[in-house]
Amino acid sequence: FFHSSVFHRFIAKPCALGLKVQANGPQKAQPNAILEKVFTAITKHPDEKRLEGLSKQLDWDVRSIQRWFRQRRNQEKPSTLTKFCESMWRFTFYLYIFTYGVRFLKKTPWLWNTRQCWNGYPYQPLMPDLHYYYIVELSFYWSLMFSQFIDIKRKDFGIMFTHHIVTVTLITFSYVTNLTRVGTLTLCLHDAADVVLEAAKMANYCKCQRLSDLLFLTFAIVFIVSRLGIYPLWILNTTLFELYEALGNFPALWVFNMLLVILQILHCFWSYLIIKAAYKAISKGKVAKDDRSDIESSSDEEETVPRSKTPHSAISTNGTSGANGTNGYLTGGTCSEEH
Repeated sequence: FFHSSVFHRFIAKPCALGLKVQANGPQKAQPNAILEKVFTAITKHPDEKRLEGLSKQLDWDVRSIQRWFRQRRNQEKPSTLTKFCESMWRFTFYLYIFTYGVRFLKKTPWLWNTRQCWNGYPYQPLMPDLHYYYIVELSFYWSLMFSQFIDIKRKDFGIMFTHHIVTVTLITFSYVTNLTRVGTLTLCLHDAADVVLEAAKMANYCKCQRLSDLLFLTFAIVFIVSRLGIYPLWILNTTLFELYEALGNFPALWVFNMLLVILQILHCFWSYLIIKAAYKAISKGKVAKDDRSDIESSSDEEETVPRSKTPHSAISTNGTSGANGTNGYLTGGTCSEEH
């Protein structure tokens, strides 16, 4: 956390300002004691019945109250500058650790022959470079798991939290049981796609749309090839079959493989989302808006002064009894963000 804070303040923020990344956050809702009490104590997403009650109490039309709640939810979200700094920190780490992993692994025999992962097991010496690699990766994923509660909130919070739990457990378990050789292969393979993803997000925050699209499509290819191709054919093959052939059956084998399979299930879920976004990118000519986006928006967001109820506005409000009961304002587009 300390390194992240220092990096954000003295490196990422000056870079963001130099690239003219917007520092202002979402538009704030005007102060209103009644709506604020409902927002903080009851619900952030009032239903149609509550909206109508508030409309009568405040003499506002439903549309204005919907807009107020949308702006109030958005004002808790971070600015583009904050998101850029977060992505730059992760990009820097992933680039460093991936480069370190490649330089370390190219000198090892198990990179070219995965059966070497099991030669001499469990009496394999823990090399200083391997120890450093593990400790740095484990520290970073611990920080991700805790910072997820204070960083940008995503719609797939539960899935990401599960991923961090599985990853930390896998790194710790493989270290304790000395399954570190195959662990280094797994770590390096996963870092490859993350480097490109964070670069794509930074390009998006800088409004370099073409570069962002290109990097996103590159990320989609790297992710799918590495997670759905190389990972099962290379990592799972050696842990499920070669490990069993070399050492037979033992309890740690089943625990280790169960965690690796859970990771593969998460890979399949994310690959579906990535393929869906890539298809939209190709069909529409640009990267589709992210399903995980954390900012709501609508075409009338610039309207900040609530309108009093009038015969005309009452007629408009009555038109909210459609399928979603919100006149479309809670189903507006979202800001383009990441995969």
